[in-house]
Amino acid sequence: MIANYFNTIDFAWPWVLWLLLIIPVMGWWYWKKGRRKKGTLLVSTTAGWSAGSKSIKTRFQHLPFILRLLSIACIILAMARPQSHFDQEQVQGEGVDIILTLDVSGSMLAQDFTPNRLEAAKSVAIDFVDSRKTDRVGIVIFSGESFTLVPLTTDKNVLKGQIDGIQSGLLEDGTAIGSGLATSADRLRLSKSKSKVVILLTDGENNGGQIPPVTAKEIAKSLGIKVYTIGVGSEGYAPIPVQDGSGRVVMQREKVNIDEKLLTQIANETGGKYFRVSDNEGLTNVYKEIDELEKSTIEVTSLRQYTDRFLPLALAALLFLSLEWLLRLTLFRKFP
Repeated sequence: MIANYFNTIDFAWPWVLWLLLIIPVMGWWYWKKGRRKKGTLLVSTTAGWSAGSKSIKTRFQHLPFILRLLSIACIILAMARPQSHFDQEQVQGEGVDIILTLDVSGSMLAQDFTPNRLEAAKSVAIDFVDSRKTDRVGIVIFSGESFTLVPLTTDKNVLKGQIDGIQSGLLEDGTAIGSGLATSADRLRLSKSKSKVVILLTDGENNGGQIPPVTAKEIAKSLGIKVYTIGVGSEGYAPIPVQDGSGRVVMQREKVNIDEKLLTQIANETGGKYFRVSDNEGLTNVYKEIDELEKSTIEVTSLRQYTDRFLPLALAALLFLSLEWLLRLTLFRKFP
């Protein structure tokens, strides 16, 4: 309890604490004084000084002095003006509203990334969420259809937990880039932020969904949404786990087909940028670059408020002095 009290305390006048050196000096003086008294004490026998015959007064003869030292220590600590502090942050400015749009189709299980494309994308997305301290972030997933996994929020724990739980097969298989982008744009439609961003990651060509990618691009443009597109996949062929006729999972090499022309068009016409990555390191660097490009215009002002906390120490000093006074009037009273 006492340790917790001092863990949250600062002293306004710390130089006063030098007075605590009085305590060991007084202790030394008291010890020397006691030794002088013992040296002049004459007794005819030691029988009365055995451990079993010590009175209460003899056992606690040093207690009044200890209480006095404690009271002086508390007075000195109170004079140093102990204060607790409360830190508060005031945030001013404009944040960025960001939707992370992630392809969860079966091809995202290709193992040309470590351990596969989907897990690599999830890992960098979690790191990206951590880096956006004051921004609202949402998650949209798509394959043959699209789904809003997390609406715009500043709750980083919710975002990271939902990203970590993403798996392939949650939606109908396919690659509906238009639907994924349209759903993301709809999530930003009512945003009042001056900067609205979609980061769309895919490893294939559009082959599904009810909304063509070009239409989704025009929707994003009309809403002032900047779209960064990322094509993931190695050059040539990549190993992808598939089920054979007996239900066993086997590795099969499939050609990597990314519609780079479409992704470049979407990015360029919305003011974003297209990135092509073929490994984990490249994917990490892309998210870092986007993080640098989309800086929040946020000013965080830290305020620290202090409250004096000398009263507990003053009360403790009064208590110790009162106990000393009481003992000297009763148990240690000196009769004339």
